[in-house]
Amino acid sequence: MADHLEVERKFEADASFAMPSLDGLPGVVSVEPPAVYRLDATYFDTAGLALHRNRVTLRRRTGGPDEGWHLKLPVSVDTRRELHEPLSPSVPPRLAAAVGELTAGQPLQAIAILCTERTVRRLAGTDGTALGEIADDAVTARRLPAADAAGLSWREIEVESADADVLAAAGRLLTEAGARPARSASKLGHLLEN
Repeated sequence: MADHLEVERKFEADASFAMPSLDGLPGVVSVEPPAVYRLDATYFDTAGLALHRNRVTLRRRTGGPDEGWHLKLPVSVDTRRELHEPLSPSVPPRLAAAVGELTAGQPLQAIAILCTERTVRRLAGTDGTALGEIADDAVTARRLPAADAAGLSWREIEVESADADVLAAAGRLLTEAGARPARSASKLGHLLEN
């Protein structure tokens, strides 16, 4: 998976939330059948959460089409620059260097584990062009060290698209169906702030 800009909006939903029909979103001609993935992610930060305080997330994730290391750097409210590296046992040097100014020599350590069952619906335009995707995530998370960590579970819906009309229309559709704008910009933030 190549580095890219990620433009998305996040929503929280109750367990009873039913995904509305995505037909009729602007420019969307077809919605692919749902694909289900199990994603296991370990998040890294300094002991003082220097990355989290700066809206940066660093994770090692297995499962799904983009498994590997992901570093997300804020660009704007809905946009983050995402850097990728292949799976490896330790933080890749390129990603560690990208956050070196924030960590100021402090070691990066595992701070949380999140397990997600993700159901993805991909949106396509008239010529089959990908217009985005909507991910319905059932998340279970816990802080590390595990010995003193209580778990937390929640449901989150992510709408990812570079098309502002698709983002806005999907957001309206989800809120009309009972979802709420997420209180946190990331899953890790949801865990740490609760």
